Amino acid sequence: MSQTDLARILVAEFVERFRAEMVPITNTFSYFFAGLPLTEDDIKEYLEEPIAALPPQIVQTMPKAFIILVPYLERANGKDKRHGPLPPGSREYISLEKPPENKASTCLHFRTQQGETLIFAVRGMDVADYHYHFFHQIAALAEGALGPDTRAEYHALLGDELSGHVHGEVDETSWHHKQALRRRATNVRRDSKAFREYARHSLIDTLTLYLHGICCDIDVETGPRQLPSRFLRKRLVWLESAYPPPSGYAVFPEELEEGTPAGSGEAPA
Repeated sequence: MSQTDLARILVAEFVERFRAEMVPITNTFSYFFAGLPLTEDDIKEYLEEPIAALPPQIVQTMPKAFIILVPYLERANGKDKRHGPLPPGSREYISLEKPPENKASTCLHFRTQQGETLIFAVRGMDVADYHYHFFHQIAALAEGALGPDTRAEYHALLGDELSGHVHGEVDETSWHHKQALRRRATNVRRDSKAFREYARHSLIDTLTLYLHGICCDIDVETGPRQLPSRFLRKRLVWLESAYPPPSGYAVFPEELEEGTPAGSGEAPA
């Protein structure tokens, strides 16, 4: 694809034109990139390493996934006057030029009959930030495929935290939903819509941290909104039992053994 063609193209059009050219990495994941001079080392760092670190139980629940790396994503202006639902990717553009900040998107995810399409705008983004967004998207897919028994276990874990008035959360989204739940509900353990919404975002945020920690050596930022470490560790221990890491990868520092692949992550103690 020439740079002229890619100057600004609808995501839906791009995916339709180039899906057949996606390069398979595994039976589940394929990728494509445009407008980016990615090297073999880049492909390893952006694609092969994070995919290799995914727990097998998560990969097994996933449909085909197409990862597309592009320079920038831009949201369209105004309202579309066509009637009926719009095709996925019909309101966003892939662009070579950096869009205005109020129109820029970091990533885009949508589902088609062929599978899940995950598009990331990586120009000017640190690899660590890209990894965060990548694992956040995978965590959202895993949460959507959660079985009822596993979901009930996590709800019980959160219920115990709420009953104990445990402060904080893992990330901003789950923090805001936790605060909203406490403002609206007299019984925060009740199986309400607000509780289920909080639990969904809490699991996604916690699973994002867990997956990122398997892949990479990361630090958890401390702060007044951060979940206390002993409760965070309890969640991560639960996730380790639900989604054991691939062979040779560690979750906690004390689990690291000689021979563990370089780059394997450590979740916080």
